[in-house]
Amino acid sequence: MQENPIVARFIGKPKIKIFSQEAKRKPKTYNYTKYVWGEDYIFESIDGENEGYMTGSGKGIERDDELILSNGTDSFRYRVEKIDYYSNPPDMWIAQLKKVMDN
Repeated sequence: MQENPIVARFIGKPKIKIFSQEAKRKPKTYNYTKYVWGEDYIFESIDGENEGYMTGSGKGIERDDELILSNGTDSFRYRVEKIDYYSNPPDMWIAQLKKVMDN
């Protein structure tokens, strides 16, 4: 009986990565409390202080990252729901944010 040359046999563990199972990048936290609202960034509230849009600058911010913002006396943590970078300047972006509720 002749063996089919197309069939492959694995000995041990196959060394094939499945892209859907690759480790995702861990979310990062960016502290914007030392930046000045209206000069360094703009935050426009949608639902009180629970959601909003922010325009700012800085490279590397991605979906699910968290931003810490200050309103002068208090600071709040927001999760990036969506983010789009401008083409010029390339580090400027607009993001939809959602407040991270306190536990």
